[in-house]
Amino acid sequence: MGYANRRSGIIHLKINGTLFSAKGGSFKYNLGMPKNEALLDASGQSIGYKSTAQVPFIEGEIYDGKDIDLKALCTLDDGTATLELANGKTIILRNCWFAGTGETQTEEANITFRLEGRSAEELK
Repeated sequence: MGYANRRSGIIHLKINGTLFSAKGGSFKYNLGMPKNEALLDASGQSIGYKSTAQVPFIEGEIYDGKDIDLKALCTLDDGTATLELANGKTIILRNCWFAGTGETQTEEANITFRLEGRSAEELK
């Protein structure tokens, strides 16, 4: 069943097939497309742009629980992560590794994480 008008809300995060409890809408992702920035001459006139590479990533917060192995998450290497969005898109991050600090907060039982990878794609 699809939702033609839904744009945000419920999301699902899986890492190597394991479903994690995503916390709210604090997730960000980047497919690794080049970042274009304007080049300006001394008078402030745009003369074109430069492109710089960006690494594909998924970052956000998940809820901690007794079933989560924090050490295994923080040492993840060559994994696959999928982020299923409420608007029907799925982001797939391949050959990914943990690139965060492993910081957890006990007040709301959340783990902040960032996964970076070699490639990402968006399925619609």
